[in-house]
Amino acid sequence: MKFPGLELRCISLCAALLFVGMFSMTAMSHAEEKEPSGKLRHVVVFKFKDSATAKDIEKIEKAFGELPSKISQIKEYEWGTNNSPEMLDKGFTHCFLVTFASEKDREIYLPHPEHKKFVALLGPYLDEAFVIDYWAK
Repeated sequence: MKFPGLELRCISLCAALLFVGMFSMTAMSHAEEKEPSGKLRHVVVFKFKDSATAKDIEKIEKAFGELPSKISQIKEYEWGTNNSPEMLDKGFTHCFLVTFASEKDREIYLPHPEHKKFVALLGPYLDEAFVIDYWAK
């Protein structure tokens, strides 16, 4: 006994199962992906305007240094001023290193009200900034 359209339905069902299987394997492989182990480093380098006074810059250094006590996602913090003899700094003088445990922590930090307040304070004195993030290896 023949069933009209049965062959087409079988082919359609097999194709659907194949598609679902491929989708499930892709979803599982993405679910297994994790953030790299280690520390997420957020490097911020400033060049101040010529009009920024030593007192203005000191105010910025102090304000940036207070962020770890206000934003719990900051796991480590350090900073310093350029002392390279290579003369390749292009006028950038200050480097700040902020460490996070995860990308989620960084996602919380960037729009955090205390970070936004710091950026607003910095604005009038900043000529240029350079920022790079990386996972420490």
